[in-house]
Formats: sequence, structure tokens, C-alpha cells
Amino acid sequence: MMNFHDQRDKEGDSQSSRVPPGQRLTQGFPILTYGETPRIPSDQWQLSITGQVETEVLLNWKEFMALPKIKVTADFHCVTTWSRLDNLWEGVSTREILKLTALKPEARYVMVHCYGEYTTNMPLDDFLKTPSLLAYQWQGQPLEAEHGGPCRLIIPHLYAWKSAKWVRKIELLDENQRGFWERYGYHIYGDPWREQRYSSQEDD
Repeated sequence: MMNFHDQRDKEGDSQSSRVPPGQRLTQGFPILTYGETPRIPSDQWQLSITGQVETEVLLNWKEFMALPKIKVTADFHCVTTWSRLDNLWEGVSTREILKLTALKPEARYVMVHCYGEYTTNMPLDDFLKTPSLLAYQWQGQPLEAEHGGPCRLIIPHLYAWKSAKWVRKIELLDENQRGFWERYGYHIYGDPWREQRYSSQEDD
């Protein structure tokens, strides 16, 4: 088991320096979901890796849980303006997941597909950035369905809509495509430190 901390969580940093512009701190963990909450028993859960890869991969829960694990302490910033500091996640790093296949040279972007048909996109470099992971625990407990259980993506350096719940497929792409909220007006990248909330800001 390896442990990581968000790069912004450094000794001597004040809480205020860890909160992006336009955000406010919360001690809770608000639940924001579009549509119904998928409830997938772990023995029915699967994860596939497709697209610009040499060999497609399909994992069941047992195979996923056999992979090397990491623990990550990271801050979490929602585009709706709340932030929660020092979240402890446990799971499998995105780098470890993509070690399961060889990527084609054309692979430059990722589309994450979820149970419930949610999608979100990001550059491959951001998907692989340490300490991004596929998490199955939060604060030492299994993820509840409302928070994305049994497995969700965590990309700490981007707004939380990029940390997709209920992940079922990682699709490698040769060009960037918009996911669910990106098609409905959210920023195609979503850096909280630059307040990249909406697509109207993409030329800024």
C-alpha cells in the first residue's frame, strides 16, 4: 500500500491557501447526482478499458481488488462552490489500471463512462496524474452508492464533476470529446484554481 498527499496539501499551508477562488469550505460531503443513483452490487460490477489500446481489458471486482492499492489524502472541489479538505481515499491508481494494456500512440484523451450513462472527458496526462485513482473507500469505509460506490474516479486537481461516480469503462481517444456536463455548458477542462466552470470561459 502506497500513500500520497495532494500537492497542494503541504506542511505549513493554511486552509485558506488550499481553497480555490469562489469556493467555501464544508465539513459535510454533499450528494449531487443527476438522475437516479445506480446501485451495482460488487459481484455484478465490471470495468472495461477500450478505444486506442492494443488489447481491450475487462475486469470483475475480484480482479480489480487484486491490483496494488494506494491511499490518497486530497482536497475535493465541487463546481457548485463547496470544497472539502483532507479526504482519505483508497483504491487503485489510474496509472496501475492502464498498465493492464499497451496504449496506442494515438491515445491522448480519456472518456470515462459510468453506470447510469454519465460520461466525462479529460486529457490522458490528467487522468494519469499522481495521485489520481479509482477509489472504493472514503474515510476508511466502503463508498456508499450515493458517493459513487462501489467504485468512482478521483481526479483531485480538477473540479469534482471530473471525478466520475460509478465508473464502468475507460475509453482512450485520439481527440478530445465532451462528456455529459461538458455538453451542457461546463468547461471542457475544469481547473478550479482558474475557475474554469463554464464553456463560455474556454477562450479566456
